[in-house]
Amino acid sequence: MKSFIQKINEIYSVEPLRNRILLTLGFLAIYRLGSFIILPGINTDALKAALGGSSDASLLTMLNTFTGGAFFSAAVFALGIMPYISASIIVQLLGFAVPYFQKLQQDGENGQRKLNQITRTITIAITVVQGSTYLTFLSSYPGVILSTIPATVFWLANIIILTAGTVFCMWLGERITDKGVGNGISILITAGIIAALPAAFVQEFNIKLESQGGLFLFILEMALFVGVVMLSVALVQAVRKIKIQFTKHMLGRSNLSGLAGERDYLPIKLNAAGVMPIIFAQALMFVPGAIAQGVGSENAFWAKLADFTSVPYNVVFFLLVVIFTYVYTALIINPQQYADHLKRQNAFIPNVQQGADTAEYIDEVTTRVTLPGAIALGFISILPGIAAATIITNNTSFAIFYGGTSLLILVAVVLDTIQQIDSHLSMHGYDNTATQNDRVRRKTTDDVLE
Repeated sequence: MKSFIQKINEIYSVEPLRNRILLTLGFLAIYRLGSFIILPGINTDALKAALGGSSDASLLTMLNTFTGGAFFSAAVFALGIMPYISASIIVQLLGFAVPYFQKLQQDGENGQRKLNQITRTITIAITVVQGSTYLTFLSSYPGVILSTIPATVFWLANIIILTAGTVFCMWLGERITDKGVGNGISILITAGIIAALPAAFVQEFNIKLESQGGLFLFILEMALFVGVVMLSVALVQAVRKIKIQFTKHMLGRSNLSGLAGERDYLPIKLNAAGVMPIIFAQALMFVPGAIAQGVGSENAFWAKLADFTSVPYNVVFFLLVVIFTYVYTALIINPQQYADHLKRQNAFIPNVQQGADTAEYIDEVTTRVTLPGAIALGFISILPGIAAATIITNNTSFAIFYGGTSLLILVAVVLDTIQQIDSHLSMHGYDNTATQNDRVRRKTTDDVLE
């Protein structure tokens, strides 16, 4: 506790970092405020009666968690940042197949700027479609839409509002990335997840107290939950260290390399793809849900794919996560670039020749490491379904946090934010050291001149 307080004081003492954190908290407060502003023409009492106690095992419940309850509240941020994520997935997938997008990915900052603009345009198009689907979903419940407002006005106005809400959320995420602590889009999703977490815990506690041996079961459940969190943290942080060695540069008897002869490591993450595979897979799993709603049969195969506690859903979801882990890892890790970088740094892997052999060795290690990482990620992703379908818990609102997308995003973003803060603190310490050295150097120079 003492070290935690000391860390807070250290953060508060660094003015640029303090301003970034306060700015991020301000943006998050605005984001949460938008989750409570209801769309015009909505009967809130009828909506609460229809969806207020909804805790079924559908993917809509999971989507409501990602938006911090805004989805079931018919708020202006009901769609949240999810259309932007869908657009980002589309653009990244296009980068695999379309040469134009591949060229933009390789054009540096200019290409990234064009890709961002394309992503924003696709986001607006997706939001218009999803907004229409969302309003159709609301209209399926009797009495939710007020009859005093003309249908054309209601639909046109609310599609514009939902689109503006998503664009504003996208803007907030970009501002947090640029002016705040970074990783703004993920932080917005995390804010929605954290907002729903306390209510899920309280609900689970009340359910367990009403059952026989409830307190003991709740404590056991919390112990298992802590174990899942620790497993998620280990998966995010685990690395395979490839030992490397720096060559010596000698001039006479002098060693000119500060790292000469030192052994260092090239870290290959067990889960190099992060949470992106599970987000990709989750986005695709919403497609069967839309088909199931059109089919309208609860016993249909498509309906089972929309239930995260069903066996078909978990099998398909697990396979998608494993596949996307390999695909995304291949996208972000280029063994040839690693090999070229080591060669420029006059470094090599012991017993491996520089160049093509080094690239092939790194590729083999990455492939071997990715397999257990992909399986572990897939297992954690289906834990909510396992928890809800077994004796662990029958509360789907709590089961969503028992692993899966919610917990992985939460763990990854928290660890990344801590790393960002530590980087700012380290940079501030470096700046202070450089300033002090400069002062000492100037003082020494002045003394010599005198």
